[in-house]
Amino acid sequence: MKPMMFPGMLFSHDEGWAWLMETHPSVPKIYFLYVVPMSLIPPAMLLYAAHNYGDRMLGNISLSEAWWLAGLFFVAELVLVPAMGAVIQRIGDVANARPAYHDAFAFAAVVPTPLWLSALALFIPSLTINALATVAALFGAAALIYEGTYRLFRLKEEGSLPLLSGSILAAGLVAWASLMGLAFVGWGWIIS
Repeated sequence: MKPMMFPGMLFSHDEGWAWLMETHPSVPKIYFLYVVPMSLIPPAMLLYAAHNYGDRMLGNISLSEAWWLAGLFFVAELVLVPAMGAVIQRIGDVANARPAYHDAFAFAAVVPTPLWLSALALFIPSLTINALATVAALFGAAALIYEGTYRLFRLKEEGSLPLLSGSILAAGLVAWASLMGLAFVGWGWIIS
């Protein structure tokens, strides 16, 4: 996928989505060449913040504790993307439009991109800026879900689009909240 396709994917059913669904990249290729590198960004930025800002942003957490937390977060991300692919595939049963798993996986791999990239805001030691970046990333992921759902499920009309995209958004928010909950529980467990 060309990086210049990505911004158009936020606002169009076709831009980038058509290429992704017609190319049918394999699950291992997407996983190892896209999901794994993108999943490294939040843990790497967490380590960066722990090393450079320490108490100002993350509280009383040592660098070794940050490594444990980053590792836990990374593994959780790597597990959640394939799981979301399966959930998204099942959601299609609602509209009798079940996509192939590799298409659902590709969709599940692309949608969290704004969330992965929002971790780059940790270069700035401000909780406000990081919170705003996270909110903007959630809106970006929601836009990707809305636009990509039409192409993923090969819908003929947009009548079932709100139901499908809303269901995927709800499942994605549950997954994201679970990931954040795991991070906070892990953080509490590590520093206690």
